[in-house]
Amino acid sequence: MKPKAYIKTFGCQMNEHDTFQMRNVLEAEGYDFTDAAEDAALILLNTCSVRQNPENKVYSFLGQIRECKQANPEVIIGVGGCVAQQEGKTILKREKSVDLVFGPDTLFRLPEMLEEVKGGARVCHTEWMPRERKIQNFIPERWVEHGHVEGVKAYISITKGCNNMCTFCIVPTTRGREVSREHDNILREARALVERGAKEIWLLGQNVNSYRSSAEYRFYELLDELSQIEGLHRIRFTSPHPKDWNNALSDLMASRKNICNQLHLPFQAGSDRILEAMRRNHTLDEYLEKVAYLQAAVPTVELSTDLIVGFPGESDEDFERTLHCLRTVGFSQIFPFKYSQRPGTPAAAMEDDVPREAKEERLARVIALQDEITAARQETYVGRVEEVLIDGAHSRMRNFMNGRTDGYKPITIEDPTLEIGDIVQARVVSHRGHWLIGERIETPSPALA
Repeated sequence: MKPKAYIKTFGCQMNEHDTFQMRNVLEAEGYDFTDAAEDAALILLNTCSVRQNPENKVYSFLGQIRECKQANPEVIIGVGGCVAQQEGKTILKREKSVDLVFGPDTLFRLPEMLEEVKGGARVCHTEWMPRERKIQNFIPERWVEHGHVEGVKAYISITKGCNNMCTFCIVPTTRGREVSREHDNILREARALVERGAKEIWLLGQNVNSYRSSAEYRFYELLDELSQIEGLHRIRFTSPHPKDWNNALSDLMASRKNICNQLHLPFQAGSDRILEAMRRNHTLDEYLEKVAYLQAAVPTVELSTDLIVGFPGESDEDFERTLHCLRTVGFSQIFPFKYSQRPGTPAAAMEDDVPREAKEERLARVIALQDEITAARQETYVGRVEEVLIDGAHSRMRNFMNGRTDGYKPITIEDPTLEIGDIVQARVVSHRGHWLIGERIETPSPALA
């Protein structure tokens, strides 16, 4: 009988993609997978340290699964990802049940690391792969055409690491300096994923639109070529940086049907003074000008963003500029956070001088304003016809299927004949919270159109 592995993922889509890579590696080593940690011979935690809370969750979860080791001393427990890269051997010292710690750069070495553990060692591998060149195919060749397709979706890492050095961010420390893959390498992976059933592909990178494989071939050229792959119905990418966004990319989105009308573009703060302290390398006016051009070129575009309240030195006036940005853009969704110091970041040396009560009050105001904006935007959808990619069954309602619009709006449709992977037209009849409720409409066949 095959050994079973359990993988718990914390954090972002980049981490989810790394988990898929781990699954591929372990599957090749003969593992099956289970959703119950107590049934596993191997338990892996793929961790995130971008925010404090996910890091706390990691140690909390390690405490919960400690009894798995007590019940079965042969079970192997490993911690990978960004917390592993940052904490290293500290995890082994702090949690005696952990056998293995490994960083994002070493996940493809899982088989040899597991052999070390089976040989009696407690293992820590957080070394970086060589980064002498800015263009580097960091996915081993044997895995390029064997990427994971989750239902009808797949992910491709096109860059790794980050050079932006935002003062609040730990990513350059935990993911390293930025490298890009050769474009032919990426295109080959994309075609293989489409052949294996992927209808939607996400391009991933800490700063995805800083991609370049040469001076002449950058993110625009890659997106252009990917959009011409036959059978690839939808392309999304995350997360771009405002300083690297340009009007040519907006025009490309407008001209290609399969480049989705959805963009997650973090602005982080509305005050230019705070943006400079964050080392974001753009102003609010520059951000708003780029967004205004995009919204004119793609009127149906759905925008989401990240923002931080209470960054060191943020005044009430600075904060009002953040609210101004929310009102001006009209985001579909936001991911707001209270600032918290992250050890190892430049901002950690700054005085955290915004009182906790002020941070909480500002966060509450941001959420309240966005709730108003979201409710108003949701109402504009009623009566509209949207193209929907069906990606799963509703968890509670029988005969209902869930999907996403081109703009990444979640929508549920009552139709027992629908299957995962179907692309249908649906009229929006109502909404509940962030969800749209739709009814399928039949489109005429080409012969009758």
